[in-house]
Amino acid sequence: MTGLVTRFAPSPTGYLHLGHAASAWHVWTLATRIGAQVLLRIEDIDTTRCRPHFTEAILEDLAWLGFEWTEPARRQSNHFPDYAATVSRLAERGLAYRCFRTRAEVLEEQGDALAFTGWSLPERVEQENLEKGMPFAWRLSLMAAQQTLGSVWNELSFKVVEAGQEVTRRARPDLCGDIVIARKDSPSAYHLAATHDDAVQGVTHVVRGRDLIDAPHIQTLLQALLGWSQPCYHHHDLVADTAGQRLSKTRRSVPLRQLRQDGVDPSSIWDRLGLI
Repeated sequence: MTGLVTRFAPSPTGYLHLGHAASAWHVWTLATRIGAQVLLRIEDIDTTRCRPHFTEAILEDLAWLGFEWTEPARRQSNHFPDYAATVSRLAERGLAYRCFRTRAEVLEEQGDALAFTGWSLPERVEQENLEKGMPFAWRLSLMAAQQTLGSVWNELSFKVVEAGQEVTRRARPDLCGDIVIARKDSPSAYHLAATHDDAVQGVTHVVRGRDLIDAPHIQTLLQALLGWSQPCYHHHDLVADTAGQRLSKTRRSVPLRQLRQDGVDPSSIWDRLGLI
């Protein structure tokens, strides 16, 4: 092994479709090219939508496509205490706060929920809200992060592959506002859990779709605040249907298991996707 590590990290909120197959192809193709180890991670932090039978289907579909991974799949639902501990660590340092505003309130107040920047409430008010059982989100405070990092804030950067070349880009976490890192009923949101696991698993190359092209701006900040290693990011094009809409579970794109049941040969999948 070269010490290089990448991962494929689907969420079991539905069955895999051709878009997932393309993403997996990009992951394993890069791994073969650079001699990296491939890990499989099941990102099942969404307890309301993730289902065990979808997880089993992921394993079956990947095996059908001929992909192999070197270790047992890491299931994020087994590591909720680790994520909760990380949120507590940030909160204790004054870097995270409970936000009781609903999405509708944020939109009414600021007009853009994605770039929301708030502040912590007085301790008395926060305690009253908690006693009332009000829902809340843990948000990462950009203001506190900037104060903590000092001059390092302006030096935040990440490596990304563009047009086949590795380049360094300045990170702009301020474009994303105070991101949600956990909620009252969930110990972690996507960015915290994914960045945590990339660090824990020693991931050196993150391969994912262009729908997450802005994620490094956020994740670089978490890495700087928590002393985590930084991978190099690769973003591939998304697969679209005949109407030009990207494939997705919500659009009920044809699942791989259906193609398998219809007798489609796995080798023809790459032909369909134009990958070989």
